[in-house]
Amino acid sequence: MSIYSLLLIAHIAAGTICLLSGACAIFVRKQKGLHTVLGETYHIHYIFVFLTAVIMSMMKWSELQYLFYIALFSYAQALYGYLARKLRWSNWLSKHIIGMLGSYIGIITAVLVVNGEPVTALTGIPKLSLWFIPTIIGSPLIFFTTRRFRRPPRKI
Repeated sequence: MSIYSLLLIAHIAAGTICLLSGACAIFVRKQKGLHTVLGETYHIHYIFVFLTAVIMSMMKWSELQYLFYIALFSYAQALYGYLARKLRWSNWLSKHIIGMLGSYIGIITAVLVVNGEPVTALTGIPKLSLWFIPTIIGSPLIFFTTRRFRRPPRKI
């Protein structure tokens, strides 16, 4: 088995864990405990997704350079959301939501772009639209979620 094949297996496994833990984190109660464990699981596995994507894209640059850019942008979003919470930046909750959900849009986009051929063949949806559909659906969800969890300003 080649190094590339091993990286691909690790990438798929880590990506699957990201998709599952991210979806669960979205739907569980937002408090220390299960949400935190799912978030940490998501972030750790996103690091593996990022690293394997970067390495694989470099190994087959002419075929997979798009994977490099998706990985870079998506992990930057995950790191932004993670650090906003960990370091308690000003307005950290909105930044956390934007970063984490933005990174989730990135991983869904990557899955659709890489595996979307059967979807486009069955539905007639243009393959290029798979790059945009997750953002079109996810951006309003981020907007409404940040509004839902917005904290009122402190009174001095």
